[in-house]
Formats: sequence, C-alpha cells, structure tokens
Amino acid sequence: MLTIGELAAYAGVTVRAVRHHHATGLLAEPERDASGYRRYDAGAVVELIRIRTLADAGVPLARVRELLFADDEAFAAAVEDVSRRLRAEIRERQRHLRLVAQLAAGDSLALPAEAVAYLERLHELGFAERFVAGERDAWILVAAQLPDQMPFYMTMKSQQLDDPATLELYRDMAATIDWDATDPRLPAVADHLVAALEGWYDASDGAESTSGRVPRDLAALLDSVFLDAVPAARTLLALLQARGWTGWTNLERTATTSRVT
Repeated sequence: MLTIGELAAYAGVTVRAVRHHHATGLLAEPERDASGYRRYDAGAVVELIRIRTLADAGVPLARVRELLFADDEAFAAAVEDVSRRLRAEIRERQRHLRLVAQLAAGDSLALPAEAVAYLERLHELGFAERFVAGERDAWILVAAQLPDQMPFYMTMKSQQLDDPATLELYRDMAATIDWDATDPRLPAVADHLVAALEGWYDASDGAESTSGRVPRDLAALLDSVFLDAVPAARTLLALLQARGWTGWTNLERTATTSRVT
C-alpha cells in the first residue's frame, strides 16, 4: 500500500495534482486507514498514469473521464476530436509565433511590405522620426480598413516622392510638425500647398480625381490624428479653407476663383 506521496512519485505527477483529481472526482479517493492516512494500491497507480498520459497528450481534464471509460469506437472518435482541436491550436500558435517574430521588424508588424518600404524611404530622405511616425500611424489605420488598396496608395506615394516639387512640398509640411498655431511661417506653407493643389487641379482640366481618396469616415479619423498631433494643424486647415480648399486626408476644392500668385 502506498502513501499519496509514493503514488504521485510512481505516476510522475505532484501530490497537488492527485488531490485535484480527487476533488474533481477523476480519481477515486480511498478511505483512510486506522492511522488516518490514505493508502493506495497498484490499481490507483495505473489509473493515475492513464489520467496523466491523456492530459499530457492534450486531452482536457473535463474529457479525461469520458475517454477512460469509452469503448474502442467512442475512444477513437474522441481522440480524433481532440486531435482536430490540437491541430487548430497549433496553427493558431504558429500564427502567434509569426506575429511575435515580426515585432523585431517594427513597422512590418501592422503594415504591408510596400508601406514599410515607403517609410524607410522617408527615413533615407532625411525626414524627422516624428514625421515618419505620424505617417506610419496613419497608414496603419488605412491598412487595417483598406488592405487591398494599399499597393495602389503606396505606388502613388512613391511616385510623389520621385517628383522634386512634391518632395519639396513634403519637406515644407514636415517642417510644420513642431510649429505652434501662431507661427508666422504658416501662411507661406499654405500658399505653397495651394499652389501645388491648383497645379494638379488645372492639369486634370478641373476634374478632381477621387482615386486616391479614402472613405469619408476613415478620412475624418485620419484628420483627427493630424489635428491632435500637430499644434499648427487647425491654423493650417483654416488657411487652406480661406484659399478655397477643405479637408486634409481628402483635400477638396471649395472655390473656383481662388488662385495663389
């Protein structure tokens, strides 16, 4: 006859596990002997080993009793069910591992490769980290809502960086990120931006392209990110509106007579 500690040692489990199995009714609890101790026989060791083996195989303890007393057909069906569940869990864990591995890559955790390449190019062109971080956060929002359109957006952004005039405009915008709302340089930046917008508008014969726009609700969210992050944002938007343009993510022309000279 074995003590609870000896039973646990033979079965390769802890005394705590034995007591847990007693509490859940998974392992029969013997009567105490005259000395007040529980004593176990070889049958209890075998039963506990079977319980441990099923648990080690990934069978939930709630199903162990079912398998212990199942006939061959029911046991096979239950094992197949457990196997399917484990395979699904393995796939999910593998997905988690892939995501964790991407953490080391920074931006690629939440952005497609073309967006990461765009951000890297901004770094290479000398844009400040705060500006790049703002771009990253905005594109994370877009990628989450419009993943299929990201290749188009990133192609468009890359083409803009290839254009010296647009790149100069980008640098103007990046410079404003730390300006306060009363900075006297803001009107000149607004003039520069409006001149570019008017040039694009005229080049399209007055037909404003909608291909690069995002849905209105997403545009409002992206605009709020800009307004919250850049102290001069509201002043700049007001200057643009005074010059015939509204919005930020989706810039739209509101007047046909405004021209910057």
